[in-house]
Amino acid sequence: MNRMYKKYANKMYCFSPPVMLATFALEFGLAFYVIWRYKMNIISRLVFILLVCLGLFQLAEYMICGGLGLTGIEWARVGYMSISLLPALGIHLIMAIANKINWPLLLAAYGTAVAYMLYFLLGPGTVIAQECAPNYAVFSAHGFGALLYGFYYYGWLLVAVGLATYLARIKPKNARALRWTVIGYATFIIPTTIANIIDPRTLAAIPSIMCGFAVLLAIILVWQVLPLSRVPRIKH
Repeated sequence: MNRMYKKYANKMYCFSPPVMLATFALEFGLAFYVIWRYKMNIISRLVFILLVCLGLFQLAEYMICGGLGLTGIEWARVGYMSISLLPALGIHLIMAIANKINWPLLLAAYGTAVAYMLYFLLGPGTVIAQECAPNYAVFSAHGFGALLYGFYYYGWLLVAVGLATYLARIKPKNARALRWTVIGYATFIIPTTIANIIDPRTLAAIPSIMCGFAVLLAIILVWQVLPLSRVPRIKH
């Protein structure tokens, strides 16, 4: 951690250590705001867990050079495990907003998420903390499972967008919340895809770039999706 600051002292980049730390603080702050402001039901609980997972990834990036008793490899594992759960949580949230649970689809999403979490946690050599790059911290995944990770991630994200779009049509009472969820997804999928097309070298840092933009999703979830989902508020 100290090495990271010495290397990039007095510099500000899109995904520099100070930005990572600020993003972590914002996402965890929003998570605790949800607990303080809203009563806990399935929707608010899922939003809270999503925010915590996003924040954990940012913390893992910040600690990629080591810190708090963990090595860079261990922080890389934490980062990959936290983001591997996000697609399933998003699909679950969309179903909860529409009050229409498709159990086979949901179980498939969570099943693949758990499989990847175990892969990154237990697999020897599956991740490396490659470098403290100036624009992003690079987590590298290795092995056959890593080759399929992009398909896993983008695949479930597209399923979530399609599901939310479909449910918005058949559930008009929940349509606004679902449409804002789609907008939230678009705020990090589209910029990441454009960055990958413009500079293919950024493919090595998809988790970092995607979760950097996902702070916009976090804000949309708290300030648009939760209120439009009619989650009861706590009176203070």
